[in-house]
Amino acid sequence: MKNLLSTVIAILAGLIVLVGFFLKIPILLEIRTILLDWAVIVAAMAVFVGVINMIRVNNTQLSSGQNSRYYNLVLMVSLVLTFGLGLFFKTGHPIMNFIFYSIQMPIEKMLMALLAVTLLLASIRLLQKRLNLFSVLFLLVTLLILLGTAPLPFGEIPFISRILRPFITQILAGAGARGILLGIALATITTGLRILLAADRPYGGK
Repeated sequence: MKNLLSTVIAILAGLIVLVGFFLKIPILLEIRTILLDWAVIVAAMAVFVGVINMIRVNNTQLSSGQNSRYYNLVLMVSLVLTFGLGLFFKTGHPIMNFIFYSIQMPIEKMLMALLAVTLLLASIRLLQKRLNLFSVLFLLVTLLILLGTAPLPFGEIPFISRILRPFITQILAGAGARGILLGIALATITTGLRILLAADRPYGGK
């Protein structure tokens, strides 16, 4: 009876949200908005629980006296300080903007630069272990993107920077990204339909 009730609730909630996107019925729109608000709140609580778990894990590592405890301490202090400032000043405050643009963005750019170098090294190692057309193509594309993006001491290479790199990033990579997004969308639709038809019942613990 418990599994039947959870199945009926999940199917009804999914149908209401799905039908609410196609039929502009006021009562369906109101119920759909309420359900989506509940989903956002549940997702926010899941993130909050994840943060609490991260604090617990870091606290355990701090107490164990490992060599990485200083990094754990920096992470804990940064988390608590940023969270407290965010609650007090809210988003858009100059202090929050300073934290984002002076700390967060430089770290993200540094990680992206590190990712580019890591991809180049990975392509070279791949070429050493598995010499085929795809490994050569991967290394060649990586080098072309780096040459077309990085500031070179002798200036840019016009053909690579203005023609080849935009073609690779905007057309080839854009088409691949759209294909991946379409695949994710189709997989999401299929999963949703399986849940609506009770073929999959994750809400019942299966």
